[in-house]
Amino acid sequence: MKAPASVQRRLLDLNKVDTTLVRLSHRRKNLPEHAEVLRIQAELATIDDELTAAETAVSDGELEQRRAETDLEPVRERRRRDQARIDAGDVDAKALRGLVDEVAHLDRRIGELEDAQLEAMERLEEATTARDRVAGRRADLDAALRAAVAARTKVAQEIDTEAKGQLAVRAEILQDLPQDLFALYEKTRQHVGSGAAALVARRCEGCGLEANAADLRAYAAAGPDDVLRCAECGRILVRTAESGL
Repeated sequence: MKAPASVQRRLLDLNKVDTTLVRLSHRRKNLPEHAEVLRIQAELATIDDELTAAETAVSDGELEQRRAETDLEPVRERRRRDQARIDAGDVDAKALRGLVDEVAHLDRRIGELEDAQLEAMERLEEATTARDRVAGRRADLDAALRAAVAARTKVAQEIDTEAKGQLAVRAEILQDLPQDLFALYEKTRQHVGSGAAALVARRCEGCGLEANAADLRAYAAAGPDDVLRCAECGRILVRTAESGL
């Protein structure tokens, strides 16, 4: 295959663009900002479980407190009724002794129920504090997630803008390349990762290997418009002023 030396050198420009596009694509797929978003999302999933448990504890505490109040109120009401009868003095001595004993018993029961109510209130307060603490952490994570998503979007847009510019440059280069030369470049690129490389100081910059004496003689004997291939890696070998031939 033949192509003017100036056209062959455009392959190096194309290769540079394609290398940049590969780098941008890899960076786009492996953004640290994306990893940070995933990390926060995983932490949110965990804290959501904690929050559900904390909210359940609060609900249980509220139910326990209501039950304690429900248990206490009828005992207090009965104690008030008994005390009212005692204060009224309209019962006989035997009934009075019974009422006094019952009031004493009710006082003890009220004390027990009030202690239980206080304990329920303390447990509810602790559960509410714990729930609020977890909710605060979740709110902080929500804010962190929004910031992380915004940072990821910003970087991704910058990469996409750069890639768009590189694609425009690539389109301009393709206008200078014959179809058969570009087809060879693409086939080689798909096979070895890049389609062309410069020959610098007798070494292929694609594979990094120095050409042996026989290959160097063949390169030197080739016409300026002959399209060379690296004997080691198969890339299109573009001669430059620094080739050392």
